[in-house]
Amino acid sequence: MSLKVKLMDDLKTSMRNKEKLRKNTITLIRSAIKQKEVDERIELNDEAILDIISKQVKQKKDSINEFKKGNRDDLVSQTEQEINILMGYLPPQLSEEELELIVKQAIEETEANSMKDMGKIMGKVMPQIKGRADGSLVNKIAIKYLKK
Repeated sequence: MSLKVKLMDDLKTSMRNKEKLRKNTITLIRSAIKQKEVDERIELNDEAILDIISKQVKQKKDSINEFKKGNRDDLVSQTEQEINILMGYLPPQLSEEELELIVKQAIEETEANSMKDMGKIMGKVMPQIKGRADGSLVNKIAIKYLKK
């Protein structure tokens, strides 16, 4: 089943069950997908849809930080629930240990030895982990190994 079909089915289910937050979150994803399809005049595949969902998760995580600064615990809670819903559509996330192995391997393969080589490392790692880990975590791990 394609991701688009799954999203539509989940939207219908959430409407039937009167799950307002789930319905709103799925509607947000579907509208972002539709917007991209209209803008670029293409039909998005599952991989492109996963990219959109990943971006949504990243934006929501950034929003949480802002909400915490503004002491808006109600919005923090709601946004965390939205992230949990979005994570249900992403592939299983890599653990930090798995990510470290991938980064170490990329450092060895690119023969990176300084911060100047960060672009090479990120270019090698990001396609491998697409949708399964956050780029900022990859960056943090790479910095840790490049400073040694």
